[in-house]
Amino acid sequence: MNLNDEVRPGGNRYVSGTEVLKDLPNYLAQFNQVAVVTGNKSYRVFNDFYQKELDFPVYRYEGSASYENAQEIADQIGQADVILGIGGGRVMDTAKLTAENLNCDVVLIPTLISNCAPFTPITAVYYPNRTFRCMGFQNRAPYLTLVDWEFLLKTPVDYFVAGIGDTLAKWYEITGITDTLNADQKTAYTRLGIACAKEIAAILLEDSQNAIQSLEQQEISPAFTRVTDTIIALAGETGGFAVSYGRSAGAHAVHDGLSYLENTHEALHGEKVAYGILVQLAYTHDFDKITEVYPFYEMIGLPTKLAQMNVTDISEEGLAPVVKQAAAEDDTFRMIDPAVTEEEIFAAIQAVEAL
Repeated sequence: MNLNDEVRPGGNRYVSGTEVLKDLPNYLAQFNQVAVVTGNKSYRVFNDFYQKELDFPVYRYEGSASYENAQEIADQIGQADVILGIGGGRVMDTAKLTAENLNCDVVLIPTLISNCAPFTPITAVYYPNRTFRCMGFQNRAPYLTLVDWEFLLKTPVDYFVAGIGDTLAKWYEITGITDTLNADQKTAYTRLGIACAKEIAAILLEDSQNAIQSLEQQEISPAFTRVTDTIIALAGETGGFAVSYGRSAGAHAVHDGLSYLENTHEALHGEKVAYGILVQLAYTHDFDKITEVYPFYEMIGLPTKLAQMNVTDISEEGLAPVVKQAAAEDDTFRMIDPAVTEEEIFAAIQAVEAL
């Protein structure tokens, strides 16, 4: 059994709309032992909006989304039949890891529109020092994901933009992997994943500017709701349908490498992935695609240079940890090219920096 090779479209139940959180007590009524996993800031934002005290024990993660912290929280909880995760991507992943340790369900309430962590049975696992460790695969998908559009208007704009960048990678990564496959190699679900990723790109390129404007004006608009559901749910379904073909490739491998530079720890996940899209396209010499997407990056504020993520040393020595991890045998740049080398990724980064 290999969970990485199984079609897993996403969560068990996905509910998005306005006033969704008002029904939270009804959704939790079937569970006897509920434990909340959250962060300090996340829980404060939730309480300010929800305006009712949750009558459950609350456990706060320490910021890493690591196996170690999830096990520590599970040991503190002892026993539960559902974990209620409230927060951003790392909180969501910590909640899923904690639920896996306790062999129980997980209900997820995102406080940010920044990635697909609230919907997928997959986690981005880090070491306690916040460097990337691996992708984790849970036996259970989230039992329920509650997406309240009004609540999510509290998302800071930079997190929303980063979520757009992270999600846009679905299209460039899946095409980077599957363009070399012949028709017979593309299963029905692989084709569905490609179609899903194509629609993701169409929605983001068409709606992102208006969605960002809606967020800035604190107004729910059709563009805002489409982009929100695209970032949280459609992104996860792409990888669920197409399995390893639709999850991570060169863009995310560059993110993983950048996590080894301490200066980038303040940069958001989606910002690093978005930069990784450009590096992947430079690696495959698709500079025409970079030319097409570059104005979109500049329009919504995605990074096109490492300096925008506090990286000023772009020498071979300075970027050695980045290219070493990105080219590692167990990372996903090899989905683009199994023979990729550190030197070639470094050259691709230099090409992006020279644009």
